[in-house]
Amino acid sequence: MNAAVMASGYAQGGAEGARAALETFWKVVSDAARYSPMRRGPLEILTGRWTLENSPFYMAGELMSRIFSPYDLNPFGGNPLSEILAETVDFASLIRSPIKLFITATNVRTGAGRVFRNAEITPDVLLASGCLPTLFQAVEIDGESYWDGGYVGNPTITPLVRECQSQDTILVQINPIERPGIPRSARDIHNRLNEVAFNAPLLKELRMIALLHMVADAGRGEGALWSNMRIHRIATDRVTELDSTSKMITEWPFLCGLRDEGRRTAQLFLDAHGADLGKRSTLDLDAMLETL
Repeated sequence: MNAAVMASGYAQGGAEGARAALETFWKVVSDAARYSPMRRGPLEILTGRWTLENSPFYMAGELMSRIFSPYDLNPFGGNPLSEILAETVDFASLIRSPIKLFITATNVRTGAGRVFRNAEITPDVLLASGCLPTLFQAVEIDGESYWDGGYVGNPTITPLVRECQSQDTILVQINPIERPGIPRSARDIHNRLNEVAFNAPLLKELRMIALLHMVADAGRGEGALWSNMRIHRIATDRVTELDSTSKMITEWPFLCGLRDEGRRTAQLFLDAHGADLGKRSTLDLDAMLETL
């Protein structure tokens, strides 16, 4: 969704248009959830903690999601994000956008990933790409049902190599690969399992790229494309300070805090590695092979 909003805004107003579009989208999301029962309690507000771990509504919703499916709790399959996306994204502009989008969703029937490109992207495609099966009904597109694309490609890197000219790929990572300590509560265990599952496709592709860097002949077809790919990563350790319940928080100060942390981390990356772009990888790909 961030990618589509950004590309839509960029097509209309360049970088400033992209920033304004993202601001508008998330403000609308925050305003729409203003009266949601999923709110922090007085203690969390007083201590400045961004968590819903003590929210009775969150705990009730979490318990119900383990017992009932989205087809039981939301038989009509309504999703308020559908209307928000239709209002805030100019899907016609995505077709002519200079930014190529590759949105992945998982086919429920086959378990395979499908990559949607600019001209194919609709509100339903974006909803499918973020459809967690315990929270939302599968999204039907062209007669097939889809879940979150993170199960098979998080993100799918292959189109970036085969269909784009740039040889630099910058990963903006929001799920931590490593977490200190051992999860002991049921919620923390479930959250860590999700993180491991969603990171697995990315780690697999990075290991493949690392292997090709070692063995591919740079002068032979597609192998050259992979072996010449330069990989970079923007990530912050502060994501480990947030628990899984924070993913349901839509308070505007919280969303602004995430934005500001992203900008701070991106600037640190540019300060440290801006000169390396177009020249060399800044992510240690050799370390990827140590876990094969």
